Amino acid sequence: MPRHTWRKVRADAFGAEPAGDRLARVLASPNFADGAFQNPVPTRRLVYDRSPLELTHSQLTANRPRRVPAAAIPVHRLQPVELAEPPASGLRLTWLGHATVLAELDGRRVLFDPVWGERCSPFAWTGPRRLHPVPVPLAKLGPVDVVVISHDHYDHLDMATVRALARSAAVFAVPLGVGAHLEHWGVPADRIVELDWWESAEVAGLTLTAAPARHYCSRGPRTSPHLLWASWAVAGPDHRVFHSGDTGYFPGFAGIGEELGPFDATMVQIGAYSDFWPEVHMTPEEGVRAHLDLGGQLMLPIHWCTFNLAPHPWEEPAERTVAAAHALGARLAVPVPGRPFEPAEAPALRLWWRAVAAVPRGAEPLVPDLATPVTGHQVEDDEVTV
Repeated sequence: MPRHTWRKVRADAFGAEPAGDRLARVLASPNFADGAFQNPVPTRRLVYDRSPLELTHSQLTANRPRRVPAAAIPVHRLQPVELAEPPASGLRLTWLGHATVLAELDGRRVLFDPVWGERCSPFAWTGPRRLHPVPVPLAKLGPVDVVVISHDHYDHLDMATVRALARSAAVFAVPLGVGAHLEHWGVPADRIVELDWWESAEVAGLTLTAAPARHYCSRGPRTSPHLLWASWAVAGPDHRVFHSGDTGYFPGFAGIGEELGPFDATMVQIGAYSDFWPEVHMTPEEGVRAHLDLGGQLMLPIHWCTFNLAPHPWEEPAERTVAAAHALGARLAVPVPGRPFEPAEAPALRLWWRAVAAVPRGAEPLVPDLATPVTGHQVEDDEVTV
């Protein structure tokens, strides 16, 4: 690739900063103070009493053999015909890996944090690479009414995916300031809805509300002060769902549940946690607690399985989530990527990740007999492991 072209690709992936009327809205936000958006509670991006050398060493070496599966991850090959009929209950969820979820809600289709890229990185040649294929090509997913983005990190906001969806008729709902990226990548301004925390918009017969989250934005080496992050509540005439995006735990989940819930389903971040950044990502136990605070009926764990982003073992988020849900009485669905389900009749819990996890011989499982285990490397007939 010619040098000038490589530079343009890199600059495009970094996106754009808010300007003009968009910047004016940012500066007028009650959540903007001291030159930057503020979290709902004091928050550190990193724990600074740990040295940079410690962080680098942990990222490079901690649990290294276990941070990726020992065998191919089973993926349900999603066929368009499976989504052709509307869900009998009015609500169907399809987790497509990491934080990407298709929610079919009261006759509308909402796509959360869509990432179809091979790497969550500004570069094609480096950065965390996908550990399993996407369950369905984006072109075969079918029409989408609304695309909801939680924040601008590469594992939630993918330039190539946005550009592909820009050619559809979908409306994009994003936190305040993030629309600058989308316009830079070709999304028409009249198809971008930008919301501050607690602001709502009516889109395609649904009510979308940006809710607080405890995180930050950045597509470069420094935190972006003029871009907001958010969790999202989406309500139709008969159903409500919640998507956490990325967030540390904070007491505000109960208030979100009281104001915008109760929720038929929550999609909650449970992976990519670390002692080095405990305030901006939740542990599995905190994720289950957040789900219960929100008044969720069923929890779909997200933000794990697809990318190697933190020092914990690959399967640990799922194991710890199941253990916490059992201890606290939370209802849970943990499908393989790509398998649709209706929360009203969620599938039986199956510990499918154990078949491919790199668990040391003789290690005791966190969840001994609480769900149907899987042995060997067996998969369902309609799942692939390549």
